[in-house]
Amino acid sequence: MQNLQLFEGSLPVESITNSWYDEFRNSNYGAIITFVGVVRDEDNIEGLSFDIYEPILKSWFDSWQERANAKNAIVLMAHSKGDVLNHTSSYIAAVCSPKRRVALEMIDEFVEDFKANAPIWKYDIKDGKRVYAEDRSTPITGAGLLH
Repeated sequence: MQNLQLFEGSLPVESITNSWYDEFRNSNYGAIITFVGVVRDEDNIEGLSFDIYEPILKSWFDSWQERANAKNAIVLMAHSKGDVLNHTSSYIAAVCSPKRRVALEMIDEFVEDFKANAPIWKYDIKDGKRVYAEDRSTPITGAGLLH
């Protein structure tokens, strides 16, 4: 199984989280901490849509895997490409660690860094159309928007 998984559309949450549990529960990790992000119904949107620049995402994720490995932990992540309707999931992250404190701290750091630095562009879905959510987007360091 890959520790970074990308899916078209909404994530099959139970399938992903159950497969992670099944794969890693016998690996002597004392903690498997999971975060599931759910698309909220707000601002009259029907959902969100995502574009991902996979080479930079992989590099970003690999750097996190190295940080986790230094603490005898691993990080796991699944994210959606394309359209994700309200009340479904677009993002799941997990940290597996022998020690709960490492997993609890790392899941918080990982999710926050993901929001700030992952190369994923978010669009609102309104009236069936994608509208760039610039007001809720964070620029990637060293990158610029082309107008």
